[in-house]
Amino acid sequence: MSPTPVIAIFDVGKTNKKIFLFDEQYKIVYDETHQIEETKDEDNFACEDVDALTKWVKSSFEKLLNNKNFRIKAVNFSGYGASFVYLDKSGKVIAPLYNYLKPYPPVLQQKFYTDYGGESIVAKQTASPILGSLNSGMQLYRLKYDKPEVFALIKYALHLPQYLSYVICSAVNSDITSIGCHTNLWDFQKNTYHRWVEQEGILSKLAPLKKSTEVAGYIENTIPVGVGLHDSSAALIPYLHSFSGPFILLSTGTWCISLNPFNHSPLTDHELQHDCLCYLSYEGKPVKASRLFAGYEHEQQVKRLSAHFNKSMEYYKKVKPDLELIKNISAYNISLKETRNENIARQSSLINMDLNEFRNYEEAYHQLILNLIVEQVQSLNLVLRETAVKQIFVDGGFSENPLYMQLLAQACSEAKIYSASVAQASALGAALAFQKHWDSQPFSSTTINLQLINRS
Repeated sequence: MSPTPVIAIFDVGKTNKKIFLFDEQYKIVYDETHQIEETKDEDNFACEDVDALTKWVKSSFEKLLNNKNFRIKAVNFSGYGASFVYLDKSGKVIAPLYNYLKPYPPVLQQKFYTDYGGESIVAKQTASPILGSLNSGMQLYRLKYDKPEVFALIKYALHLPQYLSYVICSAVNSDITSIGCHTNLWDFQKNTYHRWVEQEGILSKLAPLKKSTEVAGYIENTIPVGVGLHDSSAALIPYLHSFSGPFILLSTGTWCISLNPFNHSPLTDHELQHDCLCYLSYEGKPVKASRLFAGYEHEQQVKRLSAHFNKSMEYYKKVKPDLELIKNISAYNISLKETRNENIARQSSLINMDLNEFRNYEEAYHQLILNLIVEQVQSLNLVLRETAVKQIFVDGGFSENPLYMQLLAQACSEAKIYSASVAQASALGAALAFQKHWDSQPFSSTTINLQLINRS
């Protein structure tokens, strides 16, 4: 039996590191998930263990190359953003892969925005809210002033997806989806790097930009390797290939990101202040988006509920939607039109609530999801305005949560809510972006199986 022709996709999240093989019909024929324990940077702040990650990528790929069941025709990558890997002139990794949650020095941040026109102006130019280390360009700015000796050693700063590509094919490149995701590096008004990037000596440390659809390099001069994409932008690609009408993709994971490729209005101060931003698609087009740290909050609160009610960490998966319970605990109006009060989101977390007020795990979990939906609807509102969106596709972890989907459908009464059964949209998107280099067959929209959520 001849080996199956496939594309290998490394899909690297903060928690799970995955590798998939897609056949020419874009069906997953192999998958592997791996977790890597975090290490600490020089300030004892948790961060990705880039050495362990590199070893896993190399060993996993070598194993697949030797697997006689498959013939790897191409390789590409998707990965989380706001994270740089730094290489010296010999190609060796220097400095940690700093965590984007690491607090940013307030004095240095103030200096940056003062020097370049103020927070409002820079945020509008770069389509980036003021996010500290989550603005990955600010990590380079910090190194320049806080660790000039390290900054001087940097030959190339590669965003994580492009570093993964470098690990496989030794080519250094930058990609527009990584450069254009709340980095402070890209001037959306001028469609080029922001002026501070060159003035601060950052531009010379960024690898040349390649299109997301181009070949970064080759393995043994035969297997083309992609540049890699930011995972949120990659997750949008299968939907852009499949649906032409206005829609929003709600990509759920550690971050829940609402992506509206049909909203072209300029970012306002209000939107920027509430974590709204623009991404650049793999085609280099702006995509208005809003972000919510809901997956992380869900994870933390589930730990708390499990400990309090003496249940397993997976117990929440057994909780079924209870409509009567929802009516009893619902304290908020969560319609799309009327959820406007930003104070609601600040009040909705369970962090400071007394869990003794709840009779059981089920009641507390219903309240948690209801609270997250209030926040999610507010986040959706930021990108829904002035568009005719009637469909919201939910992929990722929350798409498989019946209670979350039921409450979201009830809240979004003016749009149809679909659960996307393709939970690996980022990996599929990375495969599709590289389609012309390995697969001549057209992509079928039936690869994405959608389930309409009933509101009753």
